[in-house]
Amino acid sequence: MTMTNAGGRRRPPTIHDVAREAGVSRGTVSRVLNGGHYVSPAAQEAVNAAIRRTGYVVNRHARSLITGRSDSIGFLLTEPQERFFEDPNFNVLLRGCTQALAAHDIPLLLMLAGTEDERRRITRYITAGHVDGVLLVSSHSGDPVAEQLREAGVPLVACGKPIGLGSKVSYVAADDRDGARDMVKHLVSLGRRRIGMVTGPLDTPGGVERLAGYREVLAEAGIEADDRLITSGDYSRASGEAGAEQLLDRAPDMDAVFVASDLMAQGALTALHKAGRRVPEDVSVGGFDDSTAAISATPALTTIRQPYDRISTEMVRVLLAQIGGEEPAAVILPTELVRRDST
Repeated sequence: MTMTNAGGRRRPPTIHDVAREAGVSRGTVSRVLNGGHYVSPAAQEAVNAAIRRTGYVVNRHARSLITGRSDSIGFLLTEPQERFFEDPNFNVLLRGCTQALAAHDIPLLLMLAGTEDERRRITRYITAGHVDGVLLVSSHSGDPVAEQLREAGVPLVACGKPIGLGSKVSYVAADDRDGARDMVKHLVSLGRRRIGMVTGPLDTPGGVERLAGYREVLAEAGIEADDRLITSGDYSRASGEAGAEQLLDRAPDMDAVFVASDLMAQGALTALHKAGRRVPEDVSVGGFDDSTAAISATPALTTIRQPYDRISTEMVRVLLAQIGGEEPAAVILPTELVRRDST
């Protein structure tokens, strides 16, 4: 439907046009736009149909002056910018959160804060009210961002349980420990006994929980823990390669390695190839994530699938509920072992 002014020129449709088209009051349209409270199903459907016919678009600036909300959400990644482009998991999470918010007609703002100065500036921006809530990804212990946002009353949902904050902050996480247990059980079932591990950063929940799962299964299988078979990485491909090289140097008899991310596992495969070790004949390799890095690896990686689509959807759901006044919540989602050619 085309709207014209007195001079015959096209103009954007207004809330008055929607009300007239729907046959309801302007106040009814306003209530539909602000959540549909105290509106009958028939009136809500009439308003939504009128919005589609007229092509009405909400004036977010005008509405924010009334509601005190920005009608936008921040996606905050507290990692160096290069990690965002290297690690495929961040892009998958960003896409999933964007799609989930699009269903509510809410835009998502990407914020990268990999340094102390960047985190300070971003925190000031957020607490000034420029976004209604934050989806926080990759929170390290000692990183003050989550605590500062919580103290400022900013609705917040973390991807993974923030270390040290417990139930104070909402979070959505895959079951890292159970996923690690499934992978190490799989390696043990293949007859492997000298099983190494390249952990994630041990100041992150995933790093801590995946290492714990590894240790638990070795103990249950009666395999003596050997600290020479454990080294840490930072989820980058380069750290996976360096970690595998260290393990081979310390324990040349290593016959399997669990690497705490697929991207690091790609690096581990490179190190094993350089050392003349065949995968999986000499050394079985397991990853974590089931990202594009697992499929593109040679050989394709046996890995632990994280349900990123569900993680994104749940992060958005929990955040919107919190913005609406609900208490913080925690959601832990199951993982799945995906067998491929590396084990």
